[in-house]
Amino acid sequence: MGRLFGTDGVRGVANLELTPQLAYKLGQAGAYVLTGETKHTPKILVGMDTRISGDMLEAALISGICSVGARAISLGIIPTPAIAYLTRQYDADAGVVISASHNSFEFNGIKFFNANGYKLPDAIEDKIEEIIANGGEELPKPTGHNVGFKEYKESAVEDYVSFVKSTISGDLEGIKVAIDCANGASFQTAPMALYDLKAEVSVINNEPNGININSKCGSTHMQQLQAFVKETNSDVGLAFDGDADRVLAVDENGNIVDGDQILAIIGLHLKSKGMLPHNTIVATVMSNMGLDIMAKNNGLIIEKTKVGDRYVLEEMLNKGYMLGGEQSGHVIFLEHNTTGDGLVTGIQLLKVLKDSGKKLSELASVVQVLPQVLINAKVSNEKKNNYLDDEVIKKMCKELEDEFNGEGRVLIRPSGTEPLVRVMIEGKDKEVITRRAKELVRVIEGRLA
Repeated sequence: MGRLFGTDGVRGVANLELTPQLAYKLGQAGAYVLTGETKHTPKILVGMDTRISGDMLEAALISGICSVGARAISLGIIPTPAIAYLTRQYDADAGVVISASHNSFEFNGIKFFNANGYKLPDAIEDKIEEIIANGGEELPKPTGHNVGFKEYKESAVEDYVSFVKSTISGDLEGIKVAIDCANGASFQTAPMALYDLKAEVSVINNEPNGININSKCGSTHMQQLQAFVKETNSDVGLAFDGDADRVLAVDENGNIVDGDQILAIIGLHLKSKGMLPHNTIVATVMSNMGLDIMAKNNGLIIEKTKVGDRYVLEEMLNKGYMLGGEQSGHVIFLEHNTTGDGLVTGIQLLKVLKDSGKKLSELASVVQVLPQVLINAKVSNEKKNNYLDDEVIKKMCKELEDEFNGEGRVLIRPSGTEPLVRVMIEGKDKEVITRRAKELVRVIEGRLA
């Protein structure tokens, strides 16, 4: 069996790769590993997004949880960050989300949070995998009154919305906002929170039918919201992904404001109030160089991690930073939540908009986004890590960096799942960097085929 857990839980085509049988086993093993130390009947929250396969997988997952003597609290359709928050709020022993985030509807996933609302470290995921691989022989088989059971928590959506609203002071009266709920998990929470905060709200893609999640909408397909913002004459647009752990924005002119720009806007605002620890924002190596240039000009520090929100979070926890995230709009406010939270991020951005009295285009212009070109080099799986040692490739990268002279960069990294090396070049001239990227890809393919 290959490794079940990827970078963000277990994911695959529902009923083909992520089967009810696997969901059942994950429920059993996950409940056992995450609640092994408890001296009471363990309590595990279960939430999901709007995919048609959610009900099937929830039934199997909850059966697994109950079979080892734990209580499953079903929260129904709710954003991923809500599970992270409510696990702490309800004093649960663990939380599980059934979602494949920004993927199309035929995919689904299962992601665990521990009692403190954090995603699991590799070591805990390995333990869960080991139990499944061993056929679950060590799992308890309670009988009689010791068998687990399922409960419903009807107030989960309201409880999460109350928390989100509490992350700002005052309201958002006077702000005209258009939102795209991606027909996903934010379809209730986002409009509810914004209406309650007195914003003027226009909504699209908030009618999920099980198969339209992320379909030509949400943060992975921004065109619809860009047009909608102009059509409704809104000050700002917010686009969530399927499980609402990320958000991208659109300014009043219909231009996209990405995660790097959102981090800059909020980071500068917090710094001006003396509320940004160490004047530092944590980003990843994929963040645009425009963010670095902005930081240099404004007395901010950008710490870089590997790609993936788990690495951003790790750095934040280790060094006491409070704000971090990715270009994709996955932003973590550690003061408020333990994972990326699209709705919290959106509301923080709207609050800066209101407090500053500026237009979003003006706020976003602090980051001059440099063009980026990303091209995949097709290589053999065995050799995809060899680019580190290949003198010809190293020499070419060095020559390119010298040519850019601090106004561009080259980033190469192997794909975690495919026989590819990803080549990203950033610089001021799109035509030049595209040509250079293609040249580098040709060399890599020739050397690592």
